[in-house]
Amino acid sequence: MAKYLISFPASAMRVAAEDLAAVSETSHEVIREAKAAGVYVFGGGLNADVAPLMVATDGTVTAETYPQTKEFDGGFCVLELPSREAAIQWAAKIAKACRCAQELREFGYDPES
Repeated sequence: MAKYLISFPASAMRVAAEDLAAVSETSHEVIREAKAAGVYVFGGGLNADVAPLMVATDGTVTAETYPQTKEFDGGFCVLELPSREAAIQWAAKIAKACRCAQELREFGYDPES
């Protein structure tokens, strides 16, 4: 079984304020379903109130990011699934619940992690 990252940037979620509670509930329903199915690993959203830091190989800390991840935000979950097809099905459920497209990526296998 492989682990898959299903995610979206905060800007992709364009939901009217009056619909946020419903979107939250439907997305939580899908996560509860994934937990009940035994495929949920972990998930959440990045805290936009805490700035990212760059930690160099010598331990130096600076208030910056890699240029390509400057806008990395939003929500995500990691699921452990038997196939890419299953991952696509779960991503579709999450997309429907969140009302926005989801990006799907597979983690590379590393026996040490």
